[in-house]
Amino acid sequence: MTIIIDQPEFGDEVADKKISNDPTELILDGGFTVPEANAFGHTFRDYNGESERRKNVEEFYRMNHLYQSFEFVTKMREAYSKLNRVEMSIWECCELLNSFVDESDPDLDEPQIEHLLQTAEAIRKDYPDEDWLHLTGLIHDLGKVLLHQSFGALPQWAVVGDTFPVGCAFDESNVHYKHFKENPDYNNPAYNTKLGIYSEGCGLNNVLMSWGHDDYMYLVAKENKTTLPSAALFIIRYHSFYPLHKSGAYRYLMNEEDVDNLKWLQIFNKYDLYSKSKVRIDIEKVKPYYMSLIQKYFPEKLRW
Repeated sequence: MTIIIDQPEFGDEVADKKISNDPTELILDGGFTVPEANAFGHTFRDYNGESERRKNVEEFYRMNHLYQSFEFVTKMREAYSKLNRVEMSIWECCELLNSFVDESDPDLDEPQIEHLLQTAEAIRKDYPDEDWLHLTGLIHDLGKVLLHQSFGALPQWAVVGDTFPVGCAFDESNVHYKHFKENPDYNNPAYNTKLGIYSEGCGLNNVLMSWGHDDYMYLVAKENKTTLPSAALFIIRYHSFYPLHKSGAYRYLMNEEDVDNLKWLQIFNKYDLYSKSKVRIDIEKVKPYYMSLIQKYFPEKLRW
């Protein structure tokens, strides 16, 4: 891995039904059994119930909702879209994540590489012929390397957690919505209406999302000329957008392409969320398979 020194500038319900009559297209339920409880024995994505991590998770969202403003997001996207901090392969990035635990996640306290492989292997078992989706499962959270010192060691509230649009009103379906009231955009008339700076049906590609690992990994994949299909890039960019794919919020910003890609995201979400467990994956056993997919869809070294 080559390090380039440069300092930074400053939901759970899915419709269990077929989505298409096309036999070549995935269906949502491929046999994956949804567990009744998360790794702590609690309901998935329960942000109000008592658990070992509840207080930490709420404090995370208080900070996230306070600081994720339109101005902040604009500055972060400008700084990190340069992709001039690190050169490394996809697998090197997976290994780099092994020391991080997501503080916003009430369902898991395992290192990130465990979750990546759990997601990918669960998809692979049900849909063995959809290799692009297997690889999407492996790489969807790689943007969390923003936590690493080589990327500026951003605070967790600027890297993980549910995402949401900025530049328009915050929807009440957002987790811990009450904490948005301290956000500078909350009372800004330019940003606090339903559409804000956007127009109905403008397309999510034209909407600025809260800054974090989703949008960063999307930028990395796109700018490094991945050959993954557009549905994969949509999944990477919006997999934490739970207000949309769990609650149906912000749909008025979507265009037709977004509607089509949302079907794939809802398929993916089932595996992303419910595959979190204490079951360990034999990394060395599955590594050759994922290395072959990385070689198929990505260059050997990527700019990050």
